[in-house]
Amino acid sequence: MRGGESYELLDVGDGRRLERFGALVVDRPAPGASGRPSEPGVWSGADLRFERDGGWASVADVAPGAWPIDLAGLTLELHAAAGGQVGVFPEQLALLAWLRDRVSSGATSVLNLFAYTGLATLTAAEAGATVAHVDASKPAVAWARRNAELSGLADRPIRWLVDDALGFVRREARRGRRYDGVILDPPTYGHAGRATWRFQDDLPPLLEAVESVFEPGGFVLLTSHTPDFWSGALADALEDAFGRRRSIESGELTIEARSGARLELGAYARFGH
Repeated sequence: MRGGESYELLDVGDGRRLERFGALVVDRPAPGASGRPSEPGVWSGADLRFERDGGWASVADVAPGAWPIDLAGLTLELHAAAGGQVGVFPEQLALLAWLRDRVSSGATSVLNLFAYTGLATLTAAEAGATVAHVDASKPAVAWARRNAELSGLADRPIRWLVDDALGFVRREARRGRRYDGVILDPPTYGHAGRATWRFQDDLPPLLEAVESVFEPGGFVLLTSHTPDFWSGALADALEDAFGRRRSIESGELTIEARSGARLELGAYARFGH
């Protein structure tokens, strides 16, 4: 996928990536960015830079506050967040057309787990779905609601839920609620109240729980940014939870830079008509 609209990957190298998010150019770490930069001269144009041992710094007298960006027909608010994040994972843009098609094909109720700042939630809601947006971080859910307002989608049928993913899904199963589509973007490691999330240990029981609230004939989209859990491992996890007769697609989440370099940032596996 080549970045477009208000996002562009400009160059990668020396363990870093240079990206344009709307009006600002951001320089931040990328462990998969091996080799030397292809266009060394463009890096001096960065407005913001993140260093793992020093946090965010303004390079061009730009205060690292909030700024808007137009992506995939949505308006999102970005800001320099903890850990070098800005509020959107651009490698997931390539999945949105597939998601819209699933909703247009009849997936009218969607569960989005680890939903972060709402890119997938708002895409599904704009396409006509009722969405349960679940994230353990209260600030992330507030950020997603702000993005809904900016995108003109505040009145859409979205339930904004601050909750642990596994606990929520198990309660939904007891309540007899079912979903036509489920989106999962779990972190490698995280906390939800007293619960601790570890991808390798906790993904199988979560998928087992998701299967109990899943409407036959619906869709599942699973993404990962966890090392060693690339496309094949994710496809195996879906097959184990939902049955090996399903036609599962999988692949890597890759962005091509303007310089021609390619940056792998995760993987996906999915199924559904």
